[in-house]
Amino acid sequence: MTDERSKTDVSSDEVIRKYFDMVYKLALSQTKNQTFAEDVTQDVFVRFIQNKDKFESKEHIKAWLIRVTINCSKSVFMSSWFKKIVPLEEDLTFDNPEKSDVYFAVQDLPLKYRTVIHLFYYEDMSVREIAESIDIKESTVKSHLHRGRMLLKNKLKGDYDFV
Repeated sequence: MTDERSKTDVSSDEVIRKYFDMVYKLALSQTKNQTFAEDVTQDVFVRFIQNKDKFESKEHIKAWLIRVTINCSKSVFMSSWFKKIVPLEEDLTFDNPEKSDVYFAVQDLPLKYRTVIHLFYYEDMSVREIAESIDIKESTVKSHLHRGRMLLKNKLKGDYDFV
């Protein structure tokens, strides 16, 4: 069996359709800016298209997309261009005010908590999947989830009776 036969045969369109929302939402969660999130999303899928022949199975694609999205989001903040701009506050509107309060509370979390909260609740990933995707221990994911929830609870305490 050759190396080429063991590689996955996956359509770029199929991957983009399946994972576009996940990549965009994760990028938005990381950058807190719609324009940056769009740029990161585009960059992630360009990189996927350039590297799609290197994947050995379809299962690795999602984890790879998450890792690249996080890395591309970080690189936005490290660029010399970003350091010279003053971003305008964006007015993100939501149909449900509760969702906007929770969304903005999540966005105010430190990055390490925001990332695992987003992947766990918005992308429905398991602790194990998160650990593998962002290359940290499962116990660290659990710790970040717990601490992130506590921070969210404290932020939302006065706003909702059920918290």
